[in-house]
Amino acid sequence: DVQLVESGGGSVQAGGSLRLSCAAPRYTLNTACIGWFRQAPGKEREGVAAIWRGVSITYYADSVKGRVVISQDSAKNTVDLHLNALKPEDTAMYYCTARSASRRCDTWSTYANWGQGTQVTVS
Repeated sequence: DVQLVESGGGSVQAGGSLRLSCAAPRYTLNTACIGWFRQAPGKEREGVAAIWRGVSITYYADSVKGRVVISQDSAKNTVDLHLNALKPEDTAMYYCTARSASRRCDTWSTYANWGQGTQVTVS
């Protein structure tokens, strides 16, 4: 099991953008799903986006489609989450985590090993 490290959160006005980064160990490069999740106060954690690293197939939750892009930077070994057209309801702690690609990467309930997260606040 491995915990990944998130960064890039902050405070932004509605309509703005943020890029979150997830530092992913090199050994996950070809075998893993990397998922981004968020949890708002008083709500359950929900899947936002995921990527199957080896083939760069991406998955998005319906709530963020068209506003969010997940990508990987092989040189930096990060998986980034680009948040665009942010809304106040996007305010949450954002987490990334990894697991094997034995199931579709958007099977959100199969992820675990949560790190510290990075806070996104939209006003």
